[in-house]
Amino acid sequence: MPRRHDGPQRHRDTEKIYLKPLCLCVSVARESAIAFGIAAMMYGGVRAQSPNLGTPIAEAEVAGWDISILPDGTGLPPGSGTPAEGATIFAAKCALCHGPEARGGTNAALVGGAPLTNGIDTAKTIANFWPYATTLFDFTRRAMPWQAPRTLTSDEVYALTAYLLSINKIIGAQDVMNAQTLPKVRMPNRDGFRPRFPEMIP
Repeated sequence: MPRRHDGPQRHRDTEKIYLKPLCLCVSVARESAIAFGIAAMMYGGVRAQSPNLGTPIAEAEVAGWDISILPDGTGLPPGSGTPAEGATIFAAKCALCHGPEARGGTNAALVGGAPLTNGIDTAKTIANFWPYATTLFDFTRRAMPWQAPRTLTSDEVYALTAYLLSINKIIGAQDVMNAQTLPKVRMPNRDGFRPRFPEMIP
């Protein structure tokens, strides 16, 4: 027995049956989201602790992790160090990975480096790439030594920074690095970057 074919009209009726509840659900969800957003703005200040997960943290606890150093020296801690002091520390805590006098070992060399004009594959080092001396302090304090990061004292980090800058002939062998002198060091590749926040550049 032949089947009746209702044509496009039947498809349109089917679409109405299934799409109408779907549209209703979408509309309700959108209105709920708007209502929730308005409520959050109105009561956000009053219910700032909701949903009450975790425990309040003291400023002193945050300070232990807020260790970023800006190019202008903001965030540098008290302390100081010389290249001679840094050489001793480097031999004891850094040479295992970076080799004697930072000339390279299982990890990268930290001294020397060809000009970056030699091509994109040129090895990037402190002398030919890093734009700010304060970044060297920040990275060393945050991540070194590799097997025990964040165990160096501020004086040790200043001394290591002074040593690495000295063997790269960026500062003198007698120069002292501290929160005042380090931001004033001009790195060879200072002008090789386009700063995003020029107002923070010394």
